Amino acid sequence: MKHSFALVVATAALLTAPALAQTAPPPAISVTGEATVSVPPDQAQIDGGVATDAKTAREASDANNAAMGKVLLALKGAGIDEKDYQTSRLSLQPQYAPNRSGPSPVVGYRASNRVTIRLRDVTKIASMIDVLVGAGANDIGGINFMVSQASKLLDEAREQAISDARRKAQIYAKAAGVTLGEPLSISEESAPTPVFRSKVAGGIAASAAPVAQGEETLSVTVNVSWAIKPKE
Repeated sequence: MKHSFALVVATAALLTAPALAQTAPPPAISVTGEATVSVPPDQAQIDGGVATDAKTAREASDANNAAMGKVLLALKGAGIDEKDYQTSRLSLQPQYAPNRSGPSPVVGYRASNRVTIRLRDVTKIASMIDVLVGAGANDIGGINFMVSQASKLLDEAREQAISDARRKAQIYAKAAGVTLGEPLSISEESAPTPVFRSKVAGGIAASAAPVAQGEETLSVTVNVSWAIKPKE
């Protein structure tokens, strides 16, 4: 009985081998389609705050808290909703004497408090910088422009990317003497999140700072495999 069972298993394996060999993928052309959409940003983020130096950590912290309190009151007075600004960095670090051989002694402390502000109207960037500086902010970092309807715009770019992939596939099919069939697979390359350019605004010390918003570029890349067949 053991020999008969082994023979049956071996026979079944031989019978299934040709079937497995016939599962090769169909002939296809694989291409990459790309599309970009450029639009003016309609929102922005500003990063700014207060840096305070003092001889002791307590003095630096107390002075910084008082100064930052004025900045937050100024934001509220400018009509910025509380949900549109939040603390992004809070630090207290020792300051060392420069240009000394060996260990440098601590000569003071620096307290820093930074806040990130979302502006839902990019035309108010210059005036917001004016508000920050007027309230005592002396540590303004950068400006990040954003597009609030990025998802909708990316959907338009996806359609354009598919059209681009079809155009490329038709070129290859014509050159190879075959006919382009239906798409076999479509995949999007990585996450199509837009890369927002950052405009550095360091060194701002005066109101009405000139700001150029430019445009944001949203990109989509898709990989498509198209079935091919001989020309009729």
